[in-house]
Amino acid sequence: MIRFGKLALGAAALLGLTSFATAADLPTTKGVAAAPVEMWSPWMVRVRAIAVIPDESARIRNAVTNAAITPASVNISNSVVPEVDISYFFTKNIAVEAICCITPHKIRGTGAIAALGQIGKTTLFPPTVMLQYHFTEMGAFKPYVGIGLNYTKFLRERTGPNYVGLNIRDSWGVAGQIGFDYMIDRHWGINFDVKKIYMEPRATVTALTPGALPVSAKVKINPWIIGTGVTYRF
Repeated sequence: MIRFGKLALGAAALLGLTSFATAADLPTTKGVAAAPVEMWSPWMVRVRAIAVIPDESARIRNAVTNAAITPASVNISNSVVPEVDISYFFTKNIAVEAICCITPHKIRGTGAIAALGQIGKTTLFPPTVMLQYHFTEMGAFKPYVGIGLNYTKFLRERTGPNYVGLNIRDSWGVAGQIGFDYMIDRHWGINFDVKKIYMEPRATVTALTPGALPVSAKVKINPWIIGTGVTYRF
């Protein structure tokens, strides 16, 4: 009996030493910081310089008789201005972008009304909202496409020396977009963006000619908007 007790005590001691050695070999997490989780923000802001390049055409008519004046059209000047947009990401791929700027333009008659010179000047306020899909599988290069809705308000309409009463009505239209962000780090990147806005306002003006010819037109401005600038992701 005494011999059996000594054997049991020895076995217990051996088991205890084995358990201690095994526990010492196991990795420990004490004092090791967990890997940081990268925070994802849904907000992005861009500041761009944009060139607004009208792709214009017009149907010019006598506002009294409705007879077409041919050949006659308009030429609308280009404009280069700063622009700011804000994007909100619903997911890592789907975002909505709100764009706003103010662009000044000069309007000249061409063809049969070219001799009367500059029709006038106006300033466009064209807020646009785009629904975008962003491709996120290409590392720092992040291209996107978008489609949206534009509302354009015409401000500060002024006539040229041979016209009076220029009135351009506000317009609604659709817009398409393609572009990319190239992210330098988590927050900062560069952006290149091209948009096409379909903008077709109606306009009236009176030419100061014998008989004071009133002219009406449906003008397709349809500008290309080409921009580049800086991206900041919160």
